[in-house]
Amino acid sequence: MIRYLTGRLFQSLVVLAVMSFVIYALMGLMPGDPVDLMISADPDVTPADAARLRALYGLDQPVLQRYGNWLAAALSGDLGYSRTHARPVLDVLWPALGNTARLLGAALILSLAVGLPAGIVAATRPHSAIDYTINLMAFAGVSVPPFWLALLLIILFAVMLGVLPAGGIGALAGGGFWESARFAVLPVASLTLASIGGHTRYARAAMIETLRQDFIRTARAKGLSRARVVVGHALRNAMIPVVTIVALEFGYLFSGALITETVFAFPGMGKLIFDAIMGNDFNLALVALLFATALTLFGNFLADAAYVWLDPRISFRSANV
Repeated sequence: MIRYLTGRLFQSLVVLAVMSFVIYALMGLMPGDPVDLMISADPDVTPADAARLRALYGLDQPVLQRYGNWLAAALSGDLGYSRTHARPVLDVLWPALGNTARLLGAALILSLAVGLPAGIVAATRPHSAIDYTINLMAFAGVSVPPFWLALLLIILFAVMLGVLPAGGIGALAGGGFWESARFAVLPVASLTLASIGGHTRYARAAMIETLRQDFIRTARAKGLSRARVVVGHALRNAMIPVVTIVALEFGYLFSGALITETVFAFPGMGKLIFDAIMGNDFNLALVALLFATALTLFGNFLADAAYVWLDPRISFRSANV
C-alpha cells in the first residue's frame, strides 16, 4: 500500500510539474506583459526605461530561464503579487477559494443527494412510467443552458416575487449566516439543477449494467430480498464509475463556475481566473490554475482509494503488479 501511494504521489507531482510549465508557457504567449501595461498607463515611459524594467523583472530572459526563476521562488513560498489587486497572490486566492468551495460544495452534495437515488429508482424499474419520467427530467436538466437557467431564476425569485437577492454574497448585509445564505440560494439552485441530470444518467446506466451481472442473478437465486440485492450487492459496484465522475468534478469544484458566478456577481474562483487572464494578471492566473490542477489530481487519488473500498476485488497489491 505504501508503495502504491508513493507511486501515485510521484505521478501526481510529475503531472503538476509538467502542467506548471505548460500554463507558464501559455501565459507567456499572451499579448503584452507587465511592462507593456506600465507603458500604456504612463506615456512618459521611454523605450530605455522599458528595457531597464524588463531586465529588472527578468522579462528579457528566455522562457525556460524565467520559468526556472519562478519555480525556485514558488518552492520557497513566494508566489508573487497580484497586479490588479496589489496584494500577495494567496491573500487574493483564499477568499475566492472559500466562496467557491461553499457554493459548489453545496451544489454537489444536493445534486448527488437527488440524482443518485433517482438514477437507482429508474434503473430498478426500466422502461416503466417512472423510468421514462426520470429520464425526461434528466435530459431536460442536461439540455438547459446554465446561463439561461440562472437568468430565469433571477427573474422569477428576485424580480417578480422579490423573495431572494439577485446576486452578491451578502457580506455587507450584516444579518449573519442566514442572511448571507439567502444570497447563495439562487446560485446553488442553478448549479444543482444543472448537475442533477448528469448524475442521474450516470447512476442509472451504472446500475442497469450492474444488475445484469451474474452475481446479481446468483443473489436473487439465493432468495435475497430486492432491497438487499440492490443496496447490498449492486449499489457498491455501480458506484465505481460514478466515483470517477465525482473525482473529475473535484477539480471543477475549486476552479469555479464562471458563467454562474458572473451572472450572480459571485466572487469565486471562476470569475477570479477569468478576470486575472483578461487583466493580464499573470501571477494570479498561473497560481489559481495550478491550484485547480493540484486539486483535480488529489480528487483522482481519492477516487483510486475509494475503488478499493467499493470493490474488494481491487487491491493496492494488484495495482503494483
